[in-house]
Amino acid sequence: MERLNKWLSEIGELDEKAMQEAKRRQDQLTKPRGSLGRLEELACRIAGITGRANPDVNRKRIVLFAADHGVTLEGVSAYPREVTAQMVKNFLHGGAAINAIARSFGVEVEVVDIGVDAEFPDTPGLVKRKVSRGTSSITKGPAMTIEQVVSAITAGVERAEVAVQYGVKLLGTGDMGIGNTTPSSALYAALLDREPVEVTGRGTGVDDQGLARKIKVVEQALQVNREKLTDPLSTLAALGGFEIGGLCGLIIGAAMNRMPVVIDGFISSAAALVAIRMKPVIQRYCIFGHLSQEQGHKLLFRELGERPLLDLDLRLGEGTGAALAMGIIQAAMEAHNGMTTFESAGVSNKED
Repeated sequence: MERLNKWLSEIGELDEKAMQEAKRRQDQLTKPRGSLGRLEELACRIAGITGRANPDVNRKRIVLFAADHGVTLEGVSAYPREVTAQMVKNFLHGGAAINAIARSFGVEVEVVDIGVDAEFPDTPGLVKRKVSRGTSSITKGPAMTIEQVVSAITAGVERAEVAVQYGVKLLGTGDMGIGNTTPSSALYAALLDREPVEVTGRGTGVDDQGLARKIKVVEQALQVNREKLTDPLSTLAALGGFEIGGLCGLIIGAAMNRMPVVIDGFISSAAALVAIRMKPVIQRYCIFGHLSQEQGHKLLFRELGERPLLDLDLRLGEGTGAALAMGIIQAAMEAHNGMTTFESAGVSNKED
């Protein structure tokens, strides 16, 4: 706890001077002012995050945390629990959607086993930080102890620190965990003060009966753990998962190191919400990649006043939406850093 509080205390506001310098540059580039819209906003925001008027994001990495959930025993997913471990192997072999999409944008993928109910051999691209082989069921009590959730957050901060050491300039979040839309929905309900029916969706594609079961499970989890929902950390421990804790730590670690972090979908946004509730300024370091099909995602953005970069009807997770958004962010920074100014190009400005 003491270390977590120290990390949070190290996160400051964005660098306003760098943002102003970036805005001045944008206004001098060979285009009408504001004509690149949100790309200009992105460039200025990243300048504020990094403290550099001309930042680069050339080295990009998705950190994908994988874990299992005790709540899968309640029949909340269309897929069996074993798929988590099977998909980890698929990630490591380069055969998943995140691998294909990441390759197309030059994004590295790091896979972290933080709580999978299986053991893996040492494999390139795999980081072993297992806290436990899956959480307890949120319908019976807390998913994790406070010690366990702090361990998960610590692993996430560590992966952000390692990325900085290796020269990564842009981080993205990814997740894998059968059943994890259920604990994420519970976190949305608790932290946004919403009814479970408002924030619980179909996840991997459950039918109407399965959706009704998920909603009841979330209601039960909130009721059973009601006395634990007193602050963001204890709420995460009660309702979350190891991969959500890891992602929360990654986001905190990115903000500590003044690095922009691209938030993927519904599960990653649950982790971001916990981090933001711990320290609101963290929101300014988060770039929300896309709007998930999960209905609670739209409510989150309404609450935070955010507008995600993409709306492609995605609901896969893995970091796929973050990787796609990274391509847009790369283009924004290439335009910011690579375009000529009116003066250097010998082009007359509107004001001339």
